[in-house]
Amino acid sequence: MNLPNKLTVLRMIMVPFFVVFLTVSAIPHHYLIAFLLFSAASYTDHLDGKIARKRKLITNFGKFMDPLADKILVVSALVCFLQMGLTNVWFVLIVIAREFMVTSIRLVAADSGIVIAANRWGKAKTVSQIVAILVVIALQYLRELLWAGSAVHEVGCYLIGEAFLLICVLLTVVSGVIYLKQNWQVFRDSK
Repeated sequence: MNLPNKLTVLRMIMVPFFVVFLTVSAIPHHYLIAFLLFSAASYTDHLDGKIARKRKLITNFGKFMDPLADKILVVSALVCFLQMGLTNVWFVLIVIAREFMVTSIRLVAADSGIVIAANRWGKAKTVSQIVAILVVIALQYLRELLWAGSAVHEVGCYLIGEAFLLICVLLTVVSGVIYLKQNWQVFRDSK
């Protein structure tokens, strides 16, 4: 297994640890640890792609597992936010629906021997998701550390987090529509 694939596997291994630290408030500084784990896992996504392209180490395993690891990381965070009352169900459902749609298009295309690469809208969507998730976690850490018991700060943290998540959801929808439009021929040609 080459280095980019090892980084992808590492990202998947980090997810359960991230979820534990995000959700178990009995652990001191759990939000800070979750923030650091999510940051590190997100960076491995950047790093594995960069190394794979530079060293020409692109494999079928990487083509399949890298986007899957990304989706597992992001969806895990959003589902935890939902369970913790940090976002609303519609944001999470929209992100998950878009990911299923894109994955389905890629599977149909792969069946026809077509590889569909991510476009700049998909990359912007990914960056917005990472930033939004990190902002929500950082705000919760600050709320817990500095503003415990302050209803004003709790509402403020929630609203700021929701604003970042809304931007992420809007980019998720735009990138999904563009992705569908650019690859509609995959469905036409698969009849």
